[in-house]
Amino acid sequence: MSASLPHRGGLRSEPLVQPSGGVHAAILLGAGGFILIMGVAALYDPRFLTLFLAAGMALCLAVPVLRFPVFSSVAWLLVAGSSPEWWLADMIGNDGMITAAVKVVGLGLVVLCIVRYGGRFDMFNPAFAFVAMYIVGFIHGLYPTLTALDSTRSLIGSMAPYTFSFSRLSRRWCTAMINTTICIPTLIVVFGVVLAGAGIRPLFIELGGIRLEGSTHPAFLGGFAAAAIYAGLLELFRGGRSRYLWSIIVNYVILVLSGARAPLFLAFMVTLITFVALRSEQFPLRRRIMPVLAGMLLLPVLVSIALGGSSAIRLFDMLSSENDASNMSGRDILWPYFEAAWQASPTFGWGVGAARMVLDPDSLVVKLLGTTAAHNEYLRMGVEGGYVGIFTLVTLMALWGWSHTRGAPRADRFILRLVLIAFAIHSITDNTLIAGTASILFTWFSATFARIALEREDAAAEARRSRSEMAMAHDPRSGAQGGGEPAYVS
Repeated sequence: MSASLPHRGGLRSEPLVQPSGGVHAAILLGAGGFILIMGVAALYDPRFLTLFLAAGMALCLAVPVLRFPVFSSVAWLLVAGSSPEWWLADMIGNDGMITAAVKVVGLGLVVLCIVRYGGRFDMFNPAFAFVAMYIVGFIHGLYPTLTALDSTRSLIGSMAPYTFSFSRLSRRWCTAMINTTICIPTLIVVFGVVLAGAGIRPLFIELGGIRLEGSTHPAFLGGFAAAAIYAGLLELFRGGRSRYLWSIIVNYVILVLSGARAPLFLAFMVTLITFVALRSEQFPLRRRIMPVLAGMLLLPVLVSIALGGSSAIRLFDMLSSENDASNMSGRDILWPYFEAAWQASPTFGWGVGAARMVLDPDSLVVKLLGTTAAHNEYLRMGVEGGYVGIFTLVTLMALWGWSHTRGAPRADRFILRLVLIAFAIHSITDNTLIAGTASILFTWFSATFARIALEREDAAAEARRSRSEMAMAHDPRSGAQGGGEPAYVS
């Protein structure tokens, strides 16, 4: 059963939760079960109590969120994009708890979207790979310093970015989330200006050169900008609106100022290949000439600045340096530790979350480099899932993209698959699966996949209507064949 909701241009039919005795009983049983599980979990480990209390507070917001799922989802995406684990942690600390809270709220939104719009079984969802690694980790044996609670929390955090694909979603939801993804980098910079004005957080940071960070970290800002470029590129080739071309330009400026090298290179390659190889009636070749010429004119200017060494911008400083830029984040120091942990259990790894335990937070290496992350998702997956885990995750990721884009419009199929390839390459040198950027990027993927499914359903419904009309036109009893008058039976 559905109800009509007003929107611009008419009425939109969206599923609503209808009050009934069954719903009320389910709510009571759910509340009782929640309290029971919370009590058992708290007896097992008191640290679970904090998580359940946070979940209980989130459940109190379920009713207004259920009534306004699009607004609530956009608000969550904006908060996640602003990276409160950076700017809010500067004021209150406890960045790990803030990150967990953002992901738990996102999972709550997924549940409410499933209640509101309906669920679907996403067969090749990458989240299943982490579930498999989690189970195998307990069977094989966890990393010596990894507890069951830590592994469970890592599992939830690893699964969270992909879970929106288990909901059917709506057109309004998809459109809103896609446009929000495009706007996030600009809003991060604007919010960063506000924080800098309040003396809370600087807008630029000295990190191997001057880098724009806004309210987040420069590497995160670069990842958000790359995702925004991908989203703008898809909308540009789907609809041809000039505002998406301008959004791509703005996000490229932000990406360059962030000094994030790998996201810039991959975004540039995705944009170049798309401009050259993808045909589009909405964005034909004649409209691509000026952007391409502008890029060709700006490229020598950027290169001359880089070679001249006159800029302190980190990206240009790396290009003009005689040192190997790939070592500037300390990857050559970090990777041997993770390689050794992987080789200790090469086939099945040490369980989800094990990579966080490889480096001692109090060690000299961590204090010098400021991170315990691998900066290589294949290494991290090797530690946590071994060769089996890597194969499972890569296979599911490829099948996930292929299955959702099969039969999709040309622009969706070409760009989304190309972005997944770029993501696989980016994962060699960055923390692409566990960073906050993953929540934004894969929520955008879920929105585009849901939009493709909705368009496919609309096309199928239109085809059924056409067949029905043709059948009625050729049915003698309808009186419509040959344009004659209706036949009446006395």
